[in-house]
Formats: sequence, C-alpha cells, structure tokens
Amino acid sequence: MPIIHPRHSHLLFAFLLSIIMSFIVSGVSVLKNTGVDAFTLSAWGQAWAASWIVAFPCVLLIAPIVRKLVAKLTT
Repeated sequence: MPIIHPRHSHLLFAFLLSIIMSFIVSGVSVLKNTGVDAFTLSAWGQAWAASWIVAFPCVLLIAPIVRKLVAKLTT
C-alpha cells in the first residue's frame, strides 16, 4: 500500500517540485547577491523558506494550466 494515495499525487508533485526548485533558485540568488566569500547557509535557508512559501501555492495554481498547454501543443 502506498504511503500517499494516488489521488493526491498532484499535491505531492507540487510539494516536491516547489521544495527542489525554490531551494536551487534561492541558493543561486543568495550566492549571486552575496558572493562566494559572504555566502552562508543561514542566509540561504532564510531565502529558501521565503521562496518556498510563495512557490508551493504557485505550483498548485500553475501546474494544471501548464499541463493543458502541453497537451494542446503536443496533440
């Protein structure tokens, strides 16, 4: 038996995608703005937390639109 029911797969997808993407983008952003010498994991963590709060609902709202667009473009 799966840990999460398949009917909730879209939520798991949005959750994981938003965590990974916001983690990467916030890291790049903090590194670009502070430079390698001033970069800290604390600053990255704070930037990631703020980014993820925005990213998760955005993925929930935008993913269905993108799926429909992809379906139209590939049929």
